[in-house]
Amino acid sequence: MSSTEKTVPGTTPGAGDDQDLGAAGSQLSTAPQEEAPNLPALGVVGWVRWFWRQLTSMRVALLLLLLLSLGAIPGSLIPQEGVDATKVDDFRERHDVLAPVYDKLGLFHVYGSVWFSAIYILLFVSLIGCIVPRTWQFVGQLRGRPPGAPRRLNRLPAHTTWRTGAEPDEVREAALALLKKRRFRAHVVGDAVAGEKGYVREAGNLAFHIALIVMLIAFAWGQLFKYEGNKLILEGDGFSNTLTQYDDFKSGNLFDADHDLAPFSFTLKDFHGTYEATGPNRGTPRVYEAKVTYSEGAYGKDRPTTIKVNEPLEIDGSKVYLTAHGYAPVLTVKDAKGNVVMDREATALLPLDSNVTSSGAVMVRDGYRNTEGVKEQLGFNAFFLPTYGGKGSAMYSTFPALLNPMLALSAYHGDLGVDAGFPKSIYQLDKTKLKEFKDSDGELFKKQLKVGDTMTLPNGAGTVTFDGVQEWANFQVTRQPASGWALGGAVVAILGLAGSLFIQRRRVWVRAVRGADGVTVVEMAGLGRSESAKVPEELGELAGILYEQAPGAPDAEAGPETPDPRVVPAEGAEK
Repeated sequence: MSSTEKTVPGTTPGAGDDQDLGAAGSQLSTAPQEEAPNLPALGVVGWVRWFWRQLTSMRVALLLLLLLSLGAIPGSLIPQEGVDATKVDDFRERHDVLAPVYDKLGLFHVYGSVWFSAIYILLFVSLIGCIVPRTWQFVGQLRGRPPGAPRRLNRLPAHTTWRTGAEPDEVREAALALLKKRRFRAHVVGDAVAGEKGYVREAGNLAFHIALIVMLIAFAWGQLFKYEGNKLILEGDGFSNTLTQYDDFKSGNLFDADHDLAPFSFTLKDFHGTYEATGPNRGTPRVYEAKVTYSEGAYGKDRPTTIKVNEPLEIDGSKVYLTAHGYAPVLTVKDAKGNVVMDREATALLPLDSNVTSSGAVMVRDGYRNTEGVKEQLGFNAFFLPTYGGKGSAMYSTFPALLNPMLALSAYHGDLGVDAGFPKSIYQLDKTKLKEFKDSDGELFKKQLKVGDTMTLPNGAGTVTFDGVQEWANFQVTRQPASGWALGGAVVAILGLAGSLFIQRRRVWVRAVRGADGVTVVEMAGLGRSESAKVPEELGELAGILYEQAPGAPDAEAGPETPDPRVVPAEGAEK
């Protein structure tokens, strides 16, 4: 059997051969044919057609995808109003020159800006305009059959031939069965068998781009209808999924709080946390979980469950994540006459470090009267250490658990500013209208308290008792519609891209005709979409199997046919 062959560089086939080979290699891809550059037709219709052709070209789609990726960079590096408005305000205060420029460019709300939306929509339209015609073309190819064999198979990149004593019909039947066994779509066309394989490559390419469209739709849908809120809950307290219950809340532009909030509620029964006591990981959480009871709907039955980090509670499309933990000192405050104005009330403080050193503000808004009987408000800056290192140590906790709790308070009186009708932080005192309590040295009055200790305010203005510590947990409630579609699109995109990269679409022809001397001449040739060693290798393997069923004629063994002078044997292919 002669070898797999390749065309010698520099040879020029005739015009008829070019057309013949062009037909054989047609429709190996659904990629649109490149047209010679020419000026668009004059008139509005001509310009619209020209613009549509440019927009739906693959190179423009890739350019828009690149622009979309570049446009997302400032959204990751610059504070966003929809994510953290406080950081945006802080950026504006620190950058008098950059902030106005960023505002004009929409860089504080990148994903809702006009320019980002324009790129997004153009990419969406471009992908649809590119994929729809290619999909229909691919469907047409699946419904059709591989084209017939070219007149001169020896001009194809991979080619082999031999002479056999078997009848031509027998060779074609054997070739047809062999190709179908190897999962080729094969049929007999005239004196040859045509087979094609590797449709998964084009299917993968189309699947990749369709998956991109699904991901774009899912992303847009999720951004428009999503919501995210945070709620700090003390042990024993509960939460209902209504807008007024959240400490902060963000949502998409089309979110409707009256209809889109899932009806559920839950109560924090207990937060349980344990930590590494020794070694290099001392203080690292070992157990970090919140035991809750929850119910769905207005009259749902209470059910117990445990929420852990990265193990949220899922209710009706919403997820409840455990995001933080801290401590809330329990205080009793009495006025100058001994009347209780705050009765064993817990005030949550915010952690400052991994050992839960915490700070915040304790406010007494109503009921307090000073020594003269005048109504006032009390405010305390609070600094809490769950594990105090002892007298003389730094004012930082040495361990996150409650081993030696200590509370430091500094006292103020006057107007807290909470009744002015403007939003105020509950974790920080507004000292604009507050006065300091003074100690005997004329300094700010402050004191360190252990559990059970009482601080007496100067001049008999009242007392503050540190009754104990209560724990709290912070929960984030989120809903991201179409996230499953986005994940599915990403998986399909990866699989489709892998198929389009690693699978080659190729065709094989087997011609068997009776020669002038009555001996059957068998020719086999292969053609792939791109240059690859796989086509000659696969053709050699198929030829070897077919050669066993239609072995060479004795006269061919004695004197092999003179090879075509315009072709040379491929390296290592002689048999």
